[in-house]
Amino acid sequence: MTAPVPEPIRLDHGPATPPPSCPAHAATGPGGVTRLYGPAHRSDPAGLYERLRKQHGAVAPVLLQGDVPAWLVLGYHENMVVARTPNRFSRDSRHWRHWQDNLLTPDSPLLPILTWRPDCLSQDGGEHQRLRAAVTDGLARFDRRGVRRHIQRYASQLIDRFAMTGSADLLPQYAQHLPMLLLTHLFGMPEEEGPRLVEASIELVKGTETAVVHNAYIMDTLRRLVERKRTVPGHDLASWLLEHPSRLTDDEVQHHLWLVMLTANETTTNLVANTLRVVLTDPRFRASLTGGLMTVPDAVEQVLWDEPPLTTCIGGYATADTHLAGRPIKAGDLLLLGLAAGNADPAIRPDPNTPVHGNRSHLAFSRGPHECPGQDIGRAVTDIAVDTLLIRLPDVHLAVPENELSWTSSTWSRHLNALPVTFTPRWSIAAGAPADIPTRTRPPHTTTTEHVPAQLAPPASERPPRVSRWSALWQRLNRS
Repeated sequence: MTAPVPEPIRLDHGPATPPPSCPAHAATGPGGVTRLYGPAHRSDPAGLYERLRKQHGAVAPVLLQGDVPAWLVLGYHENMVVARTPNRFSRDSRHWRHWQDNLLTPDSPLLPILTWRPDCLSQDGGEHQRLRAAVTDGLARFDRRGVRRHIQRYASQLIDRFAMTGSADLLPQYAQHLPMLLLTHLFGMPEEEGPRLVEASIELVKGTETAVVHNAYIMDTLRRLVERKRTVPGHDLASWLLEHPSRLTDDEVQHHLWLVMLTANETTTNLVANTLRVVLTDPRFRASLTGGLMTVPDAVEQVLWDEPPLTTCIGGYATADTHLAGRPIKAGDLLLLGLAAGNADPAIRPDPNTPVHGNRSHLAFSRGPHECPGQDIGRAVTDIAVDTLLIRLPDVHLAVPENELSWTSSTWSRHLNALPVTFTPRWSIAAGAPADIPTRTRPPHTTTTEHVPAQLAPPASERPPRVSRWSALWQRLNRS
């Protein structure tokens, strides 16, 4: 059982930057093996994957933080082999042959990722089926229309907070909080716990020096939730896991909630942010959506190909000596699924500029028995997040040149640091005005905009009807 984290927990400090002369800045480690961390990886992970592909082929040796050895699977078909054959590549990290080598220090950011857990992701065979059934059955109990209504409500609430300001940073004010608002609802948690969980999960996935502390905070929060739901169950995932015929222990329930929270929040946040960025920066993309040539779900699948929310994830541990793409893999070796690299494999995408709208054969949610069970919820959050924003703020556009956007990359993901936008200030729904009624502005010869107090707004009966193209698109999608 995880001990409570002392207050206050520090959620704003990342790792200190080593001096330029420090070996940690080197792109390669012992034996000239490429490091899948550090400045070289952070600056251009996609470029690094392609250099590794040219040098090594479909499978490349790499080093993780602390120079922990692993294999990065770069080929699409090789990724499928690893993901679909657990008898060759087990997800049980107790097979890892380096556990006894003391490569992971107690504060290693890899510890929360590589440590064996009593969850379905760390199991194979019958035990995996028992645990996964509890998760899939629990998620299936939620009414899909009800979930979509909650997403819509949370999205509108977040937009209400900045709709009348004329500007926002869509990352911290929208994309980062929408998934966790839904998750706290599905888990049966108070919404006010969401912001701290967002910060803790971000730092954990980043792999900062405080990853272990943030992980302890998340685990303690979930432990207290399980204890509460054991006594007072509700209409939520935590309660349904506890009562499932698979007879999960409290520890197993806690770790499955951790798994769902970390994977769903990180992947959905990135997917929302990436989709919004493409819509805002690629005129062809937005024109296709507006003109009805592409639906938002089609656009999401394109983004899942080009910028999967997770770039890399644990693929498995070799159960015996074997070969993969001509590489000798020893029993107990760690293999990573290169989700982004596999999606860009020239063997299946010789021309990366060819649209793949609606094509779901990407690797973004992994494959095989461990394919993400909550991917449809992630898609729903993204679809509704994009639709709602563009309906509410139809003239939203990027506030800075596209080349000024920046990213932070870790071994596991690549995400935007900010997504600043501007738009015509709009009445918030909470204030009682329709979302598609713009705030009154000064006469055309002036350049500034003022907010009209709610008590001075014209009554609804006097407002001219106005339906934006996005509203019309939304209506068509709901009818289809």
